[in-house]
Amino acid sequence: MKSGQVTIKDIARELKISPSTVSRALKNHPDISQETKKAVMELANEMDYQPNIIALSLRKRKTNTIGLIIPKIVHHFFSTIISGIEEVAYAEGYNVIITQSDESYQREVDCVFALVSSRVDGLFMSLSSETTDYQHLQMLNKRNIPVVFLDRSCDAIRASKVLIDDHDGAFLATEHLIEQGCKQLIHLAAPDTINIAKERKQGFLDALAKNGHSITAQNIVDCDNLQTGYEVVKKMLQDGATFDGLFAVNDETAIGAMKALKEAGKRIPQDVAVIGFGDNPICEIVEPALSSIRQPGFEMGQIAAQLFIKQAVFVDKKEEYETEIKILKTTLVARASSVR
Repeated sequence: MKSGQVTIKDIARELKISPSTVSRALKNHPDISQETKKAVMELANEMDYQPNIIALSLRKRKTNTIGLIIPKIVHHFFSTIISGIEEVAYAEGYNVIITQSDESYQREVDCVFALVSSRVDGLFMSLSSETTDYQHLQMLNKRNIPVVFLDRSCDAIRASKVLIDDHDGAFLATEHLIEQGCKQLIHLAAPDTINIAKERKQGFLDALAKNGHSITAQNIVDCDNLQTGYEVVKKMLQDGATFDGLFAVNDETAIGAMKALKEAGKRIPQDVAVIGFGDNPICEIVEPALSSIRQPGFEMGQIAAQLFIKQAVFVDKKEEYETEIKILKTTLVARASSVR
């Protein structure tokens, strides 16, 4: 008996029948007798025959796998997106290959080419914070590989998008601080290269304008992670900056800011009210519990998978499909860090 990967030809040789007969027997073809089917199936089981998935995919031009590229798997928001995607994709017979860019443009490019080389049927993508060149994405369009953007997107290629209403979420957060009596507000912002950062910044500014608050360059401070949130706010306080309301672009940055405020003897929320964005589970663990804007990550993943599967029908038929944009609403979750 042959060692290694068993093929249809091996089964055919053992039974002294043609490979095409074995192939049809394995597929339960009506032209093959029950006696032959039984003999083929028994020997296939005995020899531990496994179909060559790669060869099948080459013939069908379909692998039933979808690639996913996200900035960081460790973020709760992205992990909930993955869960939503996999629930729908698995039920429809798809497997998902998960990769992360770690916020690196070059790593994102490498992920794209690695997934394309693996012959994925399409891609889910959330862009890295460094991505400003989109040639690797334009290549996907040229090869007719469908793309669904999640959360972070661009307009450089033809693709469907499932986005969060970041502007509205930031507006809600800022108005909440104003309603708590905050007069001097700052926003800890992410780089403008990311669409979500632009939208959250604009939502903050629009809420200030609507409520008659003056807007200066001092309202916006660049920092978008726990360490920089801590370092930047610590330096601001050492330099004598005054503010009584702080809206951070994400929860990690807000928590870093809270650490700096506590070290400086500032009371939260009495002296400075703080709110983040994302509603990470850690928001309920920190002291005081962090107010935040909840994003429907699981729902985002589900909708993205549904969009892809809907489009895959057209791709299989080599027909054009309409790209779609879905925008999901956020929810304000007010906790002790901001409620006075």
